Amino acid sequence: VVAFPFEDIYIDRRHILHTLTKREQKIIFYFALLTASLGIGGVRAIVCPLSAYNLEDCGPKELLSFFNWFYWLVNLNSAVIFVSISYIQQSVARNLGFLIPFVSVLMAMITIHMVRGEMIYKPKTDSSLLTTFGVMASALKTCCVRYRYLSGGVTNWLDHAKENNGGQYSETQVESTKSLARLFPLFAFQILYRTCIMQIPSGYYLQTMNSNLHFSGFVLPVAAMNVISIVPLLILVPILECISSYVFSSKDTGRSPTIYIVVGQLSAALSVMVAGFSEIHRKHFPQVEQTLSEEVLLVSSMPCFHLAPQYILLGVAEALVTPSCK
Repeated sequence: VVAFPFEDIYIDRRHILHTLTKREQKIIFYFALLTASLGIGGVRAIVCPLSAYNLEDCGPKELLSFFNWFYWLVNLNSAVIFVSISYIQQSVARNLGFLIPFVSVLMAMITIHMVRGEMIYKPKTDSSLLTTFGVMASALKTCCVRYRYLSGGVTNWLDHAKENNGGQYSETQVESTKSLARLFPLFAFQILYRTCIMQIPSGYYLQTMNSNLHFSGFVLPVAAMNVISIVPLLILVPILECISSYVFSSKDTGRSPTIYIVVGQLSAALSVMVAGFSEIHRKHFPQVEQTLSEEVLLVSSMPCFHLAPQYILLGVAEALVTPSCK
């Protein structure tokens, strides 16, 4: 909703719906970005675990299969949305492109409210995050008191938090924290991976916008290029399911997600490298005029489909990494 007054909205050429200054428009716009980020963070953190609560007793293979198909359906929906809404926003009415998601989210909120009784989940009374920080704090405190990190019979500094070593936490809680600590390197690489993935709505879109979007007399929406990165995921998920079912044995299923993650992150890095070479290649083409949202821009005459390899590589990375990390 707050995106509407970001630019002047006309009833006709003589009457303007608002008289906001540019400074006020910027304040509203950045407030919109903040609320959007909070909303996206809340949805991504809640929806996936909520969907998997009924699979707590399943093995790693079943969980990987669930998230493979979960993200397959999400991206199938995204492909339709990117084509339809981006076309409406670019070629029909810019503000209608904002109105459609707003109405969709409003309908989703009403639907969730109607079925809220079926979606209530009562987690354990203790907080896993607070327990993790508590174990680390207790271990550090004990280490400082003893003036050394390891004592006799202790193989890990977190063992100081165990009750039998003078700490406050049970052996199960400490061992769970140690298992989480082993994932910290993976989390660090995930930050770099997400940096690559977020190039699509930022750097890659700017690259596409400054390339020739004309195709057989039709101007492609910039966001529609994201469909190229979704197609590999739609193709790879069934293939990965076959690999998990028929190639990997039960002993290998624990290692296969790690293989997927490593290969996917390498694919994301390769995508960014290809994007750099594509940018150098794009600047060698002469400039032409192109109209986007009623604005005439000088862009490269290089067809936007020359950027397809970097989108495909990033789509392959998303297909391999995201379901496996869940």
